[in-house]
Amino acid sequence: QVQLVESGGGLVQPGGSLRLSCTASGGIFSIYAMGWYRRAPGKQRELVANVTSSGYTNYVDSVKGRFTISRDNAKNTVYLQMNSLKPEDTAVYYCSANRPRFPGLYYWGQGTQVTVSS
Repeated sequence: QVQLVESGGGLVQPGGSLRLSCTASGGIFSIYAMGWYRRAPGKQRELVANVTSSGYTNYVDSVKGRFTISRDNAKNTVYLQMNSLKPEDTAVYYCSANRPRFPGLYYWGQGTQVTVSS
């Protein structure tokens, strides 16, 4: 099994920044594509950003230019740097790991709350 643990969430003012971290164990980290999803209250879960094992990144349009996903394979960690935060970014953020050659097999973290409010 692969275990994922997120950290770094919290309360921040609009325009502020947070960096989320997700540390993995129980697998070969460098093989996995890693992603960040979020679920706002009463809304569907959406993909925020992902990074493949080759380092290619993808972002939902609403966070482009503000968020950056990165990975440090030596630390088994994926990050989400969030700048210029907006109230609309308020959600529970979840870390995920998957391997494209094993479709349907996703691992999930427990989630970390991000609240953007004055």
